[in-house]
Amino acid sequence: MKKTILVSTLLMILLINACSKTSIQEIYVSPMGSSQNTGFQDSPLFTIQEALDKALAYKKENAQTQIIIHVSEGEYRLDKSIQFNAALSGVKIVGAGVDKVVVKGSQQLDLEWKAYKDQILVAKVNSQIQFDQFFVNGKQQILARYPNYDEKGGHWQGHAADAIDPERVKTWKQPKGAVIHAMHRGEWGGFHYEVTKANEDGTLELTAGHQNNRPSEMHHKYRMVENVFEELDSPGEWYLDKENQLLYYWPTETMSIKKAKLEGITLKHLVAIVGDEKNPVKNIEITGIKFEHAQRTLMETYEPLLRSDWTIYRGGAVFIENSENISITDCEFTNLGGNVIFVSKYNRGVIIKGNHIHDSGATAVSFVGDASAVRSPSFQYGEYVPLAEMDTIKGPANDLYPSDCIVDDNLIYRIGRVEKQVAGVQISMAMDITIRSNSIYDIPRAGINVSEGTWGGHIIEYNDVFNTVLETSDHGAFNSWGRDRFWHPNRSVMNKLTTDNPEMPYWDAIHTTEIKFNRFRCDHGWDIDLDDGSSNYIVSNNVCLNGGIKLREGFYRTVENNIMVNNSFHPHVWFEKSGDVFRKNVMMTDYKDIRLSGWGKDVDSNLFPNEKALQKAQKNGTDANSVFGNPLFEDPKVGNYTLAKNSPAFKIGFQNIPMDKFGVQKPSLKAIAKTPELPVIWSVENDKSEESITMNWLGATIKNIETIEERSASGLNKTAGVVILKIAKETVLAASTLKAGDVIIAGEGEEINQIQDLMRVFQGHNWKGKINFKIFRNQKPMDLIVNVKK
Repeated sequence: MKKTILVSTLLMILLINACSKTSIQEIYVSPMGSSQNTGFQDSPLFTIQEALDKALAYKKENAQTQIIIHVSEGEYRLDKSIQFNAALSGVKIVGAGVDKVVVKGSQQLDLEWKAYKDQILVAKVNSQIQFDQFFVNGKQQILARYPNYDEKGGHWQGHAADAIDPERVKTWKQPKGAVIHAMHRGEWGGFHYEVTKANEDGTLELTAGHQNNRPSEMHHKYRMVENVFEELDSPGEWYLDKENQLLYYWPTETMSIKKAKLEGITLKHLVAIVGDEKNPVKNIEITGIKFEHAQRTLMETYEPLLRSDWTIYRGGAVFIENSENISITDCEFTNLGGNVIFVSKYNRGVIIKGNHIHDSGATAVSFVGDASAVRSPSFQYGEYVPLAEMDTIKGPANDLYPSDCIVDDNLIYRIGRVEKQVAGVQISMAMDITIRSNSIYDIPRAGINVSEGTWGGHIIEYNDVFNTVLETSDHGAFNSWGRDRFWHPNRSVMNKLTTDNPEMPYWDAIHTTEIKFNRFRCDHGWDIDLDDGSSNYIVSNNVCLNGGIKLREGFYRTVENNIMVNNSFHPHVWFEKSGDVFRKNVMMTDYKDIRLSGWGKDVDSNLFPNEKALQKAQKNGTDANSVFGNPLFEDPKVGNYTLAKNSPAFKIGFQNIPMDKFGVQKPSLKAIAKTPELPVIWSVENDKSEESITMNWLGATIKNIETIEERSASGLNKTAGVVILKIAKETVLAASTLKAGDVIIAGEGEEINQIQDLMRVFQGHNWKGKINFKIFRNQKPMDLIVNVKK
């Protein structure tokens, strides 16, 4: 008994001593504070950096002290980024709320305007202030450009083939410093160049163009030029003559320039949380703050992300490197010129939750490891390491990569406003990243992108991803590549490597990545695109609203219990023994297979829309136990794709998917989040009502040719085809060569007799950005190439 009491007393003493070493110190910051104050609640400091300096002093006295920095309502302008190192581990910054606290990387401008010419004003700017973006009354203004800004203008909100034609260039007096934005020739992202000189013949000498890992010429059509004084020709445009420190600006008609709040963005990074691998920063929390205004970084040094299409600037408005247990929660990020949150190299336990991220220049959230962690890396599409020289050990070589991190319950949209090789969430050289319950939309490329197989284990669930691939092509709402050690640019060499070494795809993709319970819609590609070599995936219980599911060359993928509205499965160039499984899925067209060497391990027990599609599949030796018929969605008009009790899909073992958990769930964000446009169901077995309906397609109202009168009016030789009744202005087809009255009778060599045929051709080829159609116009057949995006 005495021994028990003695042990208990000793434990009590140890607990008291442990508690005495850990204390909580609160520090207060306010725009009304002073650098001379103590930091107590009644004596707040003036800046966040001063609070961190005070926190460091407390930490030097007792390293175990937990610090809470309270940021009061107001606007905080930074002259340098907020810096955290390992000595500041355990600091929590709590803002009064995103509607009250704003941290900015810009300086307010006090200018005296004078009339320059016509509606353009001019003002002298302090030579110490160099800014690359200009805001008036909180709204970003337009850097002088050609063509002029048009929110509905597609790429860069306006593009023109003649953006840098010699005759236009000859009108520029000071072309040096002009910035050219151009898409990749294959529309696989973009390039950005700076003009160093204009030659007498109007040709340009350029620098940069390093922002893409698949070199190519500029796209002949998708180009835009900015930062040219002579292109300042419309309201809202501005130009800064850096040599003479003169700001030129054309105000909008409704603006009182004398009363306007003017801001120039001067800072590249707002927050840097940086330790080292042996001494990482730990337990930092940032919550309840709006972060705004960071410079564009497109001319900084970029590095390739292995053999993917990406190069990337390793930086962001919030930069986290070599850390443990960092959380960024309930913040807002907007009007940022480059990447927003960048998680670099060694990181464990980073949580990004409940944030509102929008209107920024590049990628929203990036997890990017260090290439030194990759065994036998290759960095260009055509590069490879010979097997005899290859490190054949599985997994990473060191710990310099993010792992066990979470992106949860965030609202992300309108990112990639400048750069086009971007994603809502980007993963490269990382392991076990969870992306859950995010709404991601209005993006030029992928909503979620995984650059390669190193090292898998990601969980991607309950996300709502749509309006993606808006300015690029050959991509998906979810996209991945798998150009890992087994992958080779020569298909026959790769086939031998993987035949001789069937476990080779697992050397880098050591953990299975799961894509489950998401809703995807991509109108310019695939809803889920597992591209070149993507291996070791399970894709299950997803609702795909438009683009279907694509699996290109790769290994060991299981696709099960998914719904593909108005589309199907796209298996491309599979290996003879890919080990792939496709079963218990609901499709609404036939398979869209391309050049397969084999049909995987198990392709069976799927629901096809009709007997013809099923029989076509069975000729390949697949789908012996598959069935066909109407899936019988309960209420697709409101997005409920639950299958009715008598659906034939239950015969193949399909299980209904929950329809109420897609996307952001945080009430304040869910209230403002968009949801995808729901498709008109055009592919339903034995649904004859389609014959008398009209539907919208890319801005055109279309219907089937149904009567002898309609046939006669168009000069057709049979009662078949799809007629365009009208085309709305400022839509995709308004910019095409199609006209009202045209009858589409074939596409890509396939007959088009009704809307269902048109949609089948469109869904199979829209990822190319253009489709070859045969039409009847003025009672004559003609061939057209139709662009299916602006």
